[in-house]
Amino acid sequence: MEARHLRYALALAEHQHFGRAAASLGIAQPPLSTQIAALEREVGERLFDRTPRGVFPTAAGEAFLARARSALAEMSRASVDASRAARGETGRLRIGFIGSALLAPLPDVLGRFRRTHPDVRLTLQELDSPASSDALLAGELDVAVGRGSPRGAGAEDLITVPIGADHLVAVVSTAHPFAGRPSVGVDQLAREPLVVSADAAASYLRPLFGADPAVLDGAAIARDIHTIAGLAACCAGVGLGPTRMRLLARNDVWFCDVEPRFRLPDLRMSFRATDSSPVLAAFLAIVRQNCSDVGTRLDELLARHPAVAERQPPLGAP
Repeated sequence: MEARHLRYALALAEHQHFGRAAASLGIAQPPLSTQIAALEREVGERLFDRTPRGVFPTAAGEAFLARARSALAEMSRASVDASRAARGETGRLRIGFIGSALLAPLPDVLGRFRRTHPDVRLTLQELDSPASSDALLAGELDVAVGRGSPRGAGAEDLITVPIGADHLVAVVSTAHPFAGRPSVGVDQLAREPLVVSADAAASYLRPLFGADPAVLDGAAIARDIHTIAGLAACCAGVGLGPTRMRLLARNDVWFCDVEPRFRLPDLRMSFRATDSSPVLAAFLAIVRQNCSDVGTRLDELLARHPAVAERQPPLGAP
């Protein structure tokens, strides 16, 4: 039994005449009569009464037609669902991110993705950079947004693209002596209690205090930039964080540039090169629209990666 047999039966029930039903279907009457007879043999029941007044469903036919309508409707919905899934309009996307990415660019990216893909299930989890990298490598995330490139076993199978640059700024209470200054020197910071994130203290801030790396050993450790700013506002120390921290809407803190200027590792987005999910592709398209220069860089990385080259033709190929 095929879908066309169900459509034949429904057309015959609607028009109550073999000739008119055949015309609506775009076929000749004899093949329709033959197909209906074959359907009745397969079902094992007479589905239509042929009378001089017309062709009418039997009780068995009415029961069959009710199921046929449901089956064809489900088949139509299945086709629609398959098309939507292939376009990345449904499915799931798991994203891990550091807190500073919520200042920029994630609000615009996630906001637009939510509006254009409302039926995708987004799972969002704030993690520090090492934790999000580990989760991505373990297959627990589809996208990781962190500072610097992921490291560890399997990192060579990831594609990582910069989505934002930052340099270091200091944040202090408005009651702190640094408040009101446009900048503060590294030597001055070395004499202050500091507040930093765990991954900053463990890795990329160490070169800042090259002459005295022990400065960071006594620093207060904060989970994210909001905590860094909050502790600075409480006079717990001088907070150190990325430029985008200036976007925090607080009137109880003051931001100073750090001199000499100290560039932080780029904010980077990573995903598995072997992930051919349409949902991921749809998300990357939104990232391209919101993050300058990401598109060209992403195309270059995709074109060079062996895992991508194996599953699709080169970019720009017909």
